[in-house]
This record gives sequence, C-alpha cells and structure tokens, in this order.
Amino acid sequence: MQLLDCFHCGEPVLTGSQFTTLIDNKEQCMCCPGCQAVSAAIIDAGLTNYYKYRTEPGSKQNAIVPEELSTFSAFDLPEVQQDFVYQNSETSSVSLSIDGITCAACAWLIEHKLKNLAGIVNIQVNTTTERALVTWLPEQLKLSDILNNISAIGYQAAPYQVDEQEVLSKKNSRKFLLRLGLAGFATMQVMMFALALYAGYFTDLEVEYRDYFRWVSLIFAAPVVFYSAQPFYFSAIRSMFSGRLNMDVSVSIAILGAYIASCIATINGNGEVYFESVSMFTFFLLLGRYFEQNARQKASVSSSNLHKLVPLTAHLYKDSGVEEVPAKGLVVGDIILVKPGEVVAADGHIVYGSSCFNEAMLTGEQKPVNKTTTAEVYAGTINVEQPVRVQVTAIGQDQLVSEIIRLQESASNNKPKVALYVDNISNYFTWTILTVAALTYIVWKIYWPEDAFWVTLSVLVATCPCALALATPTAVTCATGIFTRIGVIARKPGVFEKLPLIDHVVFDKTGTLTCGNLELESVTITGTIPEKEALSIAAALEESSLHPIAKAFEPYRRHDMEVLQCQSHIGKGVSGSIGNIEYRLGSAKFVGLSSQEQQTVYLSDSRSVIAQFVLVDAIRSDASQTVKALALSGSKVSIASGDTSTHVDEVAQRVGISDVNKGLSPEGKLTLIRQYQQTSNVAMFGDGINDAPVLAGANLSIAMGSGAAITKSSADIILLGDQLSRYTDAVNVAKLTEKIIKQNLYWALGYNLFIIPLAVTGHVLPYVAALGMSASSLIVVGNSLRLLKVRL
Repeated sequence: MQLLDCFHCGEPVLTGSQFTTLIDNKEQCMCCPGCQAVSAAIIDAGLTNYYKYRTEPGSKQNAIVPEELSTFSAFDLPEVQQDFVYQNSETSSVSLSIDGITCAACAWLIEHKLKNLAGIVNIQVNTTTERALVTWLPEQLKLSDILNNISAIGYQAAPYQVDEQEVLSKKNSRKFLLRLGLAGFATMQVMMFALALYAGYFTDLEVEYRDYFRWVSLIFAAPVVFYSAQPFYFSAIRSMFSGRLNMDVSVSIAILGAYIASCIATINGNGEVYFESVSMFTFFLLLGRYFEQNARQKASVSSSNLHKLVPLTAHLYKDSGVEEVPAKGLVVGDIILVKPGEVVAADGHIVYGSSCFNEAMLTGEQKPVNKTTTAEVYAGTINVEQPVRVQVTAIGQDQLVSEIIRLQESASNNKPKVALYVDNISNYFTWTILTVAALTYIVWKIYWPEDAFWVTLSVLVATCPCALALATPTAVTCATGIFTRIGVIARKPGVFEKLPLIDHVVFDKTGTLTCGNLELESVTITGTIPEKEALSIAAALEESSLHPIAKAFEPYRRHDMEVLQCQSHIGKGVSGSIGNIEYRLGSAKFVGLSSQEQQTVYLSDSRSVIAQFVLVDAIRSDASQTVKALALSGSKVSIASGDTSTHVDEVAQRVGISDVNKGLSPEGKLTLIRQYQQTSNVAMFGDGINDAPVLAGANLSIAMGSGAAITKSSADIILLGDQLSRYTDAVNVAKLTEKIIKQNLYWALGYNLFIIPLAVTGHVLPYVAALGMSASSLIVVGNSLRLLKVRL
C-alpha cells in the first residue's frame, strides 16, 4: 500500500486518515496533530490561497498541538508571512485591514492599545481606508499577538491582501445593504401606520385601533433597532470601554432611548410613540454611511490597483526550456523571459536584449524608457518592443512596487496637525452634545413636557460630529492617491502641510537640474600609466560610491582589481590603495590642484596627478520651465553645488537661476540653508544619499528618485522619473488639499453651530436631524473626492 504525503509538509502519512483538514471542500490527510492544527488555522484565517500558490511544502509542525494554537497563529508561519510581511534588518512591517472602524475614535483606540505593547515600533491607522500600518520587533512580539490584541477590543484584523480584501469588502457591502434594505422596508411600513395615527388626532381614532397601529409599528421597528442599527451600538460600546466617547454614542442613545420610550408608551397605552422617527433616522444614517463607505473605497483604490498590475505568472527559463510558472514561485537569481507587450513579473536587471519599458505605473510618465543590458526593470512595468531576459533581484515585499505601496499607505496614514486637533475636539464635542441634550430635556420637561423627548432626540442626532471626523483623513487619502498617480512619493509626515509654505527652493546641480547620467567625454593622461589602466583604477575606486559620477566608470570595472582601505570623502572624492599604491579620485582641490576645469574629475597617486576625466551631463528637459514656474509663484530659486567648475554657472544661466553657490561642502550647504531659513521656508533638492545632512536641515527635502533611491534616500519627497515639474504639481495638489480640508472643517463646524440652536429650540424633527447629519457627512466626503478629478 502506497503511503500518502502530508498535504501541509509533504512528509509521509503514517497515521492513515486520523488527522485531516477540509481544504477547498476536500478532506486532506495530515501526518500529525501539529500539521492538522496549523492547516486548520490557515484555512480559518482565510488564507486558502496559500495552498493554491505555494511553491514549497510547509514546515513540519510536530511541536504544535491544537490547544496551543491561537486563532491567529497561522500568521506567524514564515511561509505564510512572505506574502504580506516586509522584513527589514531589525523590524517587520505589515498592512492590516481592520473591520469595524467607523470614526477617528476607533483609530485612536487601536493606536493606543497597540502602542502599549512591548515591541511595537510604530502604528498608524487610517479611518478612510480602514487599514493600519504596523511596524514591530519580531524578536519581542509575534504578529498573532498584535492581531489578538486588536481582536480583544472588538475589531477584526487580518493582513491586507488585495484579492481577499475585495472578497471581504463585497461580503461586508452585501451585509450593509441588507441592513439598509431592511431599514428602508420597515420605515415605509411604519410610516403608513404613523400616518393613520396622525390622522387619528383629527378624526377621533378609537383606542383599540390606535393601540393596534402602535403594536404593529413596534414589531416592524424592532428589526431596524436590533439588527440594522447594530453597527452604531458596537462602535459606541467599544469607545465607552476605552474611556472615550465617539459620535456613535449619541446616535445609539437616541435610537435605543426612542424605541424603549415608545415601547413603554405602547404597553401602558398612553404617551407619545416615535417608531417612525427611529426607523426613519436609522435608515437615513445607514444610507449616509453607505454612500460614505463607497466614497472612501473610491479614495483608497490606488494602492490596490498597483498590486493588480503585477502579473500572476512569469515565463521562467529551465533546463527543459521556457515554462510558465506562478510569479509568487520566483526566487532571486531566476532568469525570466519578458515578451513584447507583457508585464514584468519581478524586479530584476536585463541580462540579454534591449527594449523600451512603460513605467507610467511607477512614475506617472507615459513615455517609454530605453533599457539595455544591466539596466534595472521593475515589476508591473510593461515591455513595449523587444523580448528581453531578466534576472530576478527582488521578489514579494522587497520589490519596488511594494515599497511604493508601503510609502503611499504611510503617507495617507500620517495625520496633519489639524487632524490631531480635530480628533481631540471630536471627543470633547461628544461630551458637550450629551450635556446639551441632557439640559435640553430638563428644560423642555419642565415647560413643555409633551415635546421634551423628541426635541432631545433631534439634538442627539443632528449634532453628531461625523463630518468633523471625516474632514481631514478623506482629503489626505485622495491627495496621496494623486501623488502616486503622478510619481511623487511622500516619505515622511507633514508633507502636505509644508509644501504650501515653501518660498525658497535650492537645487543641487548633479542629478537634479541635470539628469545625473554622467558620461565620459574624454580622458587626458598626465602620468605614465596607460589610459585603459587609469580608467580601471578610477572604476575600482568608484565601485562602492553612491554618487552619480560612479556610474560613468562602471563599464571600465575590472573584477581582478581589488581596492583596500577604500574611503569616501563627502563632497570631495574617494581614496584607496591598489597594489600598495594609494590613489585619489575627485575634485582638483582633493588631489592637490588649485584650479578646476569644467566637469573634470582627477586621478592622482601619492606623487602627482596621473589622469583627468572630462564628464558630460545633460540638463533636464523641464528644468528651465520648472524654475520659471517657481519664480512666477513667488519662490526664490538658488543653486548650492559642490562642483567648483564653470559648468555650474553654465547650467544656472541656461535654466535661469541667478543666485549661484558652488564649491560647497555638505557643511557649507547646510550653513547656506540655515542662512536662507532666517527669512524663508526652504526646500532643498539633492541626490537624497550624499546630501543627507543638508536635506535633514531644510524645511522640506526633495530627491529625484530611482529604484535604489526610494529605499536609501533621506528626503521627505521623492520624484520618480525625470520630471522636475512634478514638484510644482505636488505643490498645487498640497495647496488644493489644504483648501479642501479648510472647507470641510468650516462646513462641519458651521453646520453644527447652525443646527444646535435649531434642534435645542425644537425646530428640527428627529428624521430631519438624521437626514441633515448624513447630508453633512456626504458633503464633506464629496468635497474631498473632488481631488481625484484633478488632472496635472
């Protein structure tokens, strides 16, 4: 009899069918209770796709027994985490989708709950996308512990994965539509009975008919109160357990209070009933939440779209030929074939062939980019012309597209200062409304007791600060989506606040105003060594350098030439020993000369200069246009360059910059920036790597980006692609975002200040209050969505 292999780990099954797990409606045999428990946990966690797309068996789980396995332990398995956890040198990061987030108070509760856990490095919750970005120390904390702690306060969290999230969103939408439809149907029925009751006031309705209509209304309103309105109750309970009141507290009190009071009046046979008001404002509240939910999903689809651009399959070179395999099964070092019209399945570099690639999904630039051998290509970009062979250098969460998504999510989760103020105001606002409602009830009960209850209901519902809580996060999420679309990556908090304030822009030269693709124009030998050897020495010295100059010498690198004691001298050059001879490569001053020729790098040994290399670097096509646009907007423009040559003056003249500062060390640049900061808010353009000190010292720092720059740069903003004009686009988006946030806040605060006196004085009926509150929230969300229509 042939032994079966364990479906989870692949080991032989010696126990027959004793241990099984139902996977895709089929019982699969497991070799031990540990594998059975882990596989069951994987299925229970909704990770069935793990078994569909895995390329290797899971690890054997002898040590794990079912009772030791928590609900979320499957997420701790390395083979499962590789799909959604990004591993850094010391930390791990994950994007979590969280079910149950309704307002800023929910985000506050989750953030403060997790911040108290040992091992949490950072936690940011976005109420618009209903996702959280969590960074933690895996040596101190497990992912399952994080998920369990979120679950303990009433929210359901799971790693964000596009396919599963779409399924979950559709499921939640169907459930929400059921609640909404039930509330709508019940409202129509209750309103018919309410009309009969109102008519009875004028035609002396008999008591038995009046009671009949009340009892039937009670029955029809019950599912609305106990099913349709459930989301409001759960949200309110969670906030109260956290010691903080959110906007759903007042709504819940209004719904339950009105229904219970109406039930008492129905049972006792006297007093007013409010079944139609309860049903109607629950329906309006749910309708508002439904439209709001759809709008928020529309505001947060950009990162999902980026995920979807990466193909599911790739053409892998094997001994037997080219074979189509799942893209998730690729490993670093694999060689894949990318045909014309196909999407690149993983980050890598071209090892054979050349072609053009459309990188619009990364940079926002539709013009294809020429790529030849050794050039980097990225997952999600499109091969336009010729077939190429690509060696995989990064997969999964290490790919550029994943890094962009993480940065985008981090940017949309970052809260401007005004959002933090609003969060605090919302909490106090809810307490204020409850106090006002209590005082309103007391006053009306004393003077006009028959109207006290419905007036209080109107106060509770009409003044719910939903719009106030949505004013900022929806706008920031929309703006972040635009940034991603145009190829702008915001790495740090405060970008949207800083951009509109900048009135002085300082450019480095190489790699910013110029393309940074330095090429060797000529070589002059002043020593005794051959030209070829001089180039090889220069290439060896530049091998470990991150400066754009290093790329000009890459073609001349010899692998048999080893550099000892290689050292980078920031702003000057590099030095090192080759064959017991110490060499220097850099500026004229660095090698001991007094004058610097245009765009020239010098190579010297311990005795004298032995070669000089003249480099050329093209000016960016839109540099002059960008400088002109900045000047027209009122910004001052300067150059701060470490280059001492006349090339700096030539570039400045061609792009239209009169304030030129050259030959500056990083310390000199920082001093200059601080001098400018005495009268201005300064933005600094640099290469993001060598200019770290001056970038950190500026009010805002910007770098022109590449795949490497995104992860290595210390800049606040990275402009993907080659267009400087994206900076002015980003400024325009930030100014419009600031304007829309202010409009939202003015509207939200103005509406509440307007409606409170009307509600307190009895001029707003409960269902009108619900309609007004919902409309207020929709206006704020709709106003924020205008950002998505911006075309740059």
